[in-house]
Amino acid sequence: FQDSYCCCRSPAVSNIPDGLVKANMEKLTFYALSAPEKLDRIGAYLSERLSRDVARHRYGYVCIAMEALDQLLMACHCQSINLFVESFLKMVRKLLEADKPNLQILGTNSFVKFANIEEDTASYHRSYDFFVSRFSEMCHSNYEDPDIRTKIRMAGIKGLQGVVRKTINDELQANIWDPQHMDKIVPSLLFNLQSGEGTESRSPSPLQASEKERESPAELTERCFRELLGRAAYGNIKNAVTPVLMHLDNHSLWEGKTFAVRCFKIIMYSIQSQHSHLVIQQLLGHVDANSKSSATVRAGIVEVLLEAAGIAASGSVGPTVLEVFNTLLRHLRLSVDYELTGSYNCTNIGTKIIKEHEERQLQEAVIRTIGSFANTLPTYQRSEVMLFIMGKIPIPGMHPMLPSTGSGPEGNRMIQVMLLKSLRQVTCGFQTTNMLTALPNSFLDPLLSFALLEDAEIRLLVLEILVSLIDRHDNLPKFSSISIISDISVLKLKVDKCSRQDNLFMKKHAQHLYRHVYLCSKEQSSVQPHFEKLYSLLALISMELANEEVVVDLIRVALALQDLALSSEETLPVYSRCAVHALSSAYLNLISQLTTVPAFCQHVHEVIEMRQKESPYLLPEDVFIENPKIPKTLEKLEGELLFQQAKITEVLGGSGYNTERLATPYVPQFTDEDRLSKRKSIGETISLQVELNGVKVCVYSPVDSVGVEEQEKERRRQVVEKFQKAPFEEIAAHCGARATMLQSKLNQIFEITIRPPPSPSGTITSSYGQTQSRSVPVYEMKFPDLCVY
Repeated sequence: FQDSYCCCRSPAVSNIPDGLVKANMEKLTFYALSAPEKLDRIGAYLSERLSRDVARHRYGYVCIAMEALDQLLMACHCQSINLFVESFLKMVRKLLEADKPNLQILGTNSFVKFANIEEDTASYHRSYDFFVSRFSEMCHSNYEDPDIRTKIRMAGIKGLQGVVRKTINDELQANIWDPQHMDKIVPSLLFNLQSGEGTESRSPSPLQASEKERESPAELTERCFRELLGRAAYGNIKNAVTPVLMHLDNHSLWEGKTFAVRCFKIIMYSIQSQHSHLVIQQLLGHVDANSKSSATVRAGIVEVLLEAAGIAASGSVGPTVLEVFNTLLRHLRLSVDYELTGSYNCTNIGTKIIKEHEERQLQEAVIRTIGSFANTLPTYQRSEVMLFIMGKIPIPGMHPMLPSTGSGPEGNRMIQVMLLKSLRQVTCGFQTTNMLTALPNSFLDPLLSFALLEDAEIRLLVLEILVSLIDRHDNLPKFSSISIISDISVLKLKVDKCSRQDNLFMKKHAQHLYRHVYLCSKEQSSVQPHFEKLYSLLALISMELANEEVVVDLIRVALALQDLALSSEETLPVYSRCAVHALSSAYLNLISQLTTVPAFCQHVHEVIEMRQKESPYLLPEDVFIENPKIPKTLEKLEGELLFQQAKITEVLGGSGYNTERLATPYVPQFTDEDRLSKRKSIGETISLQVELNGVKVCVYSPVDSVGVEEQEKERRRQVVEKFQKAPFEEIAAHCGARATMLQSKLNQIFEITIRPPPSPSGTITSSYGQTQSRSVPVYEMKFPDLCVY
């Protein structure tokens, strides 16, 4: 073995094709280790012999030569190995190019062994482009024999795995993450993964797979795909995910959703958790890119977003939190537009007709996804999202309405419903220790204004959102239906002492909550679900936010509801009157037991017993059922069938409650919000029109004198606080909205109070259709001579 010629012609080398003799192979290995500079000549000789045997179809000799190459490769880890590797890869390439499956598999196995070797030195000139292309092609093999086809595909998967392992950490190699490589590797893996779609991905890492499953292309592919994604750095995530999106697009795999969801489960579980938001961003961008696709495709992408959000539940979706919700809300509004117009123009296929039920499915998917994202966020971020969504809801006079798209008022109503449903999803399970900061005026005021609208569905959504926000101890399921509970201890209610922050919250918002309970109760379109949510709202306020003052006010509200049902001035149908009576009785039964005042409980119990005997239609058990048992007309109720405010004031006063406040009937406070609902304020109905010298003066009757002063103080405090803390844009918008109305009122006042002097220039007709004298400047007036000095 003294020189290269002797090496190539030595018995140890030349005898290899006759059978790999262990002794000779050990001699050759020892020589290669002793003279590493000869490795390239050894490799060239073996490569020449192997090429000749392949051409002559002497496949036994081919196997022996490859085994010799493999053993030399595994044994020699020196700086000179690069030249030997070139010969080795040349032989592997020769085998992969052969049309014999066994040779392809043999070459792949050798390459995989080579891929697992950690080389001491990097290679500047080695290229793996051919191997990426060839292994990808093998992954798509359509060989006739299914067993051989499976083996070829598995060999291709293993080869791709080897390429990734060999190049992933070698900075001198061509970047395997480049699109030209990823666009071949990823679709090849997905093609084989799809062939085993019946086996759902069970966990982030299928370590418990049986031996048979490990031998299937789908299981091998999943392991390879996970390894590829697990090695992806921050800047490589996009290149790895983009081919997945394109593959699902090209093969119409979004509509089935099952495979698409499985792919992204693998992605989300495999990548580093801090990179999750990058995948979310790409999915959001893909939703935008498919805004003209069918509703089923858009729904499929949104469903994948839903699953991805659930997996990325580490408490943050990265810096894209509001971008996520903005995109989803934009597509929700787009879907509403599509549904209303019935079609849209698509660049490639012209006008596309909309299927309404598909758009509805998409809308529900978007709403579920919004809720899923919200559940991954901490409380402070969820509060921001709630404000963000509220700012998107069109509210007359507050937030902008939908642009004129031909949809008209129905478009505004639909988007209001959809966004309120989204808000309901976000608030589901929302819990905060400080409701005052979590639910500012900028959120609660517009939310409560919806309770004044005539639309029954919108009012119900508002009530559901309110009870979701207030329920912090999971008491809501215990109040899901209205009933008379003789002993509330069976409910095992969770009650905490009202905190200082809760007291401040109620001082600020209590009157608004009460008035909306009252106004919702008098709506003729309110049905059983509305009354059930009103009962839940009253009960949860009692559980979560009640101090002594709040308890007194809640009792006053319940008695006011009874008066409402009795009032002859209200045009309520019989069902509504019975429902309000039932709501009032159920809540007084609850609050009396919560106050633990025996005389109060006794009075409530006696009235309920009397109603059970004589008027069961005043109790929830006969009203809130599938077929309500109510009379055609409701006779005048009095005496023992009614809860007596004087009696309740007496018994609670003896226990230390504020008797003066209890004795004052509750009258709801009315604000500018009533104008938004296009209803007249009740304040107008109780005012007196007095005409003095031709001038109409409104004199309001003094009602609820105890509450009015407090409400006025609270109103002033809220105004001051708003101008101190609210953003400039919000203050400017608020002032701008009221400027026109204020100017109009001032003009009316000036027209009434300023009487211009008579003028010979005649009269004119005002903008209100009335004839009046035209005002003339003094210096232009013509006075009689006797008046001039």
